[in-house]
Amino acid sequence: MRLNQTCKTIFMLASPFLLASALVHSQDIGTPDPDLLTRIYPGKAYSPYANRPFPNNVFWGETHLHTGLSLDAGLFGNILGHEDAYRFARGEQITSSGGLEVKLGRPLDWLVITDHSDMMGIANDIQKGAPNIMANAKGKEWAEGFKKGGAAAGEAAFDLITNFAQMTVPKELVEQYSPGSDVYNNLWYDITKTADAYNEPGRFTALIGFEWTSVPKGFNLHRNVILRDGGERARQVLPLTTQPPMGTTDPLDLYQWLQDYEDKTNGQALAISHNGNLSNGWMFPLTDTYAGGTVDKNYVELRAKWEPLYEVTQIKGDGETHPLLSPNDEFADYETLAKGNLDMTQLKTDDMLVREYARAALKNGLVLEKKLGTNPYKFGMVGATDSHTGLATAEEENFFGKSTSAEPSPKRIEHPFVQSDLATIEGYELAASGYQGVWSTENTREAIFDAMERKETYATTGPRIPVRFFGGWDFTDEDLRSRAPAFRGYEKGVPMGSDLPPATADAPTFLVYALRDSLGANLDRIQIVKGWMDSEGKTHEQVFDVAWSDDLIPDASGKLPPVGNTVDLEAANWTNTIGASELATVWVDPDFNRKDQAFYYARVIEIPTPRWIVYDAVRYGAKIPEGATLIHQERAYTSPIWYALRK
Repeated sequence: MRLNQTCKTIFMLASPFLLASALVHSQDIGTPDPDLLTRIYPGKAYSPYANRPFPNNVFWGETHLHTGLSLDAGLFGNILGHEDAYRFARGEQITSSGGLEVKLGRPLDWLVITDHSDMMGIANDIQKGAPNIMANAKGKEWAEGFKKGGAAAGEAAFDLITNFAQMTVPKELVEQYSPGSDVYNNLWYDITKTADAYNEPGRFTALIGFEWTSVPKGFNLHRNVILRDGGERARQVLPLTTQPPMGTTDPLDLYQWLQDYEDKTNGQALAISHNGNLSNGWMFPLTDTYAGGTVDKNYVELRAKWEPLYEVTQIKGDGETHPLLSPNDEFADYETLAKGNLDMTQLKTDDMLVREYARAALKNGLVLEKKLGTNPYKFGMVGATDSHTGLATAEEENFFGKSTSAEPSPKRIEHPFVQSDLATIEGYELAASGYQGVWSTENTREAIFDAMERKETYATTGPRIPVRFFGGWDFTDEDLRSRAPAFRGYEKGVPMGSDLPPATADAPTFLVYALRDSLGANLDRIQIVKGWMDSEGKTHEQVFDVAWSDDLIPDASGKLPPVGNTVDLEAANWTNTIGASELATVWVDPDFNRKDQAFYYARVIEIPTPRWIVYDAVRYGAKIPEGATLIHQERAYTSPIWYALRK
């Protein structure tokens, strides 16, 4: 159904005032029913936008972007700096490192540049053959490789990255490009000053951050660190690194750094992990950590405190779930990239998957909470690009790739992303994803950060789909009889990222509303994903179709038929002649058991559209490899709402 049937027609009205007028038309105009009017218009002032105590705007951005200062980005040819990245994000046209003119379809509202904290600035010195580089045998080897260009330069770059992943970069080079050195200290000063210069409260927010790139033996355990504060506080510290002898790859040490930052500066910080699909089972541990520690009371409390969010979708694959983990979920196999660790030096086994994906982690978090008293995986959802081009592009038709070497060209589809003797991640397997929507009171550092910390955020694979998701105990269809469902959402319940209030009914109710991207595809359906733990400690999951388009009729088993497909591969186009521009409903959990701990999040699915490789084929005549995915259904993932047993 396009909308819940009781509100299908009414939702098309332009305003709550028109709606109220229509509903009381048969009454004496001089004596309207005050109860009815209160239900229709719950505002506290005549203007519905006055005196709103809740977040009323969604602001779009991302928390994971690299410039040429990052070791790997610089090695692959990125010459763009922080100023370029900010200018591009706020809507200016710039020239890419590969010499192409590029501009976003729409500006972003905010941005976090997260260059790798390890060895910032070394890539440029290697490429120009700086004296200190040439004085080191390994450094000289890399510099000479870059000087030769072509395949030799590529081999030098991959060798350096492999040495970084395996922690075998020469000690003297690490020291020269680590916190405390003049090169490093000056770069951090410049980074924070530039962020302050481009931060314009109310117009564009530049948050300060960096990526702590823990990758022991190629296992992806990276975290992006986000600061709430400006340069004055950020410059009181230096980022944490991972390479020995000064750095550390243990997340417990990162948590201590975050605590030290807050203690020293009186500021605030948080961390966001990503790409569990490349961690080979170490991203969401259940018993032991890779560093030799244990998942104990200390670990779960610290992780819950410092990691309120998880990056669930990005260029290196979607991380919501895996088809082997969710065999009954027809939309589970989306941008799946699960072959091995980050550098493909160890292949993946099926038993690793349960400790790699977000939905499984959310379920296992319930188990750990019962065992240790705290849920370490009680996180909200965010999306980001992890682009290493300095260009925050997540649009299929405007995708500038993972790295400068993968910027648009007739041959980029054919170039592998990672290749080893064990496995290959092909370039065409990478995803043009994603962005983060933040429900905030205003576009400022403080407000954006605070929304992240309370998890009132959600991820999309690129489309800017406005989504509202509330949980409570007494939502009804009446609450959707307005163009402003958030009034009722906040009044009667809690938003995404929250715990349900104490029970006042037999089952929780959820109000969910989604509007298609104004420049994007129509919506296919809204689903609510439920995960729970029963009284025996076993976890379960179920996906419910709760609102759908085109009056589709479920079959006898309750399964909806496909929405259809209007994609024109020859033109790299689609039509919005199927699907819905908006979907909304109030849903009641039909299988609720108040003795079972549970979480719920909404997943909004678009109608089919072309993937980025189709645009390359049409614009360049690029040859599409056999077996490549051409059509997909982009989506949004809200942060969950949790139900917890009360003592």
